[in-house]
Amino acid sequence: MSQHPSDPYLASQAAPPARSLPRRDMRDATRGPFTPPATAVTGPQTQQAPELAQRYELLNRLGVPTVANEDFDDLARDMAAQAGFLYGFVNLFLEEQTFVGLHQPPVDSGYVIVGRTMSRDHGWCPEVMARSKALPLHDVHASPRFSGNHVVDAVGIRSYFGAPLIHDSGTVLGTVCVIDPEKRPLSEARRLRDIVINAGAQVMDHIARAPVR
Repeated sequence: MSQHPSDPYLASQAAPPARSLPRRDMRDATRGPFTPPATAVTGPQTQQAPELAQRYELLNRLGVPTVANEDFDDLARDMAAQAGFLYGFVNLFLEEQTFVGLHQPPVDSGYVIVGRTMSRDHGWCPEVMARSKALPLHDVHASPRFSGNHVVDAVGIRSYFGAPLIHDSGTVLGTVCVIDPEKRPLSEARRLRDIVINAGAQVMDHIARAPVR
């Protein structure tokens, strides 16, 4: 599963333009793209350093790519398609949230094209990492705890379903998640939660099949 720098797929995907996630008015061509203010993390913060170093060591030993990867893109696409969401992610928690797997609308669809990284503090995946279990948000505004979020305030995402990527050692490598600007009925929450949980298991199975270094 490791990617060589000369891989043509990697060359075409490694440096996408940094853009926001979709706005409520994402089809309004008269408005320029919104880019959230950067919260740059150039290295492990003090209390994150041991955990991050352990994650890097494990990813390296397992041969898991920490850059855009076609296999993970396929898994993100399948997860989003099953859920009926616009965006799907396979997300490793490194210095930044790093979307090694990404599915999004086509570039000519009128929807915003997202980049491959985001601050560790943004979105709902940090909560999934902290709790080490799935987080189903059929409508982020239904919960005061999760409605006050940078992605909600600046971008307008209404539904999020995420699950952790947990190695057999207990190390949480990252998350899988789907997001959409439309809320979902509460009656669909269990089904959507199960989709991302199953997708997380597929990602970990895929990782387990990679040659161990």
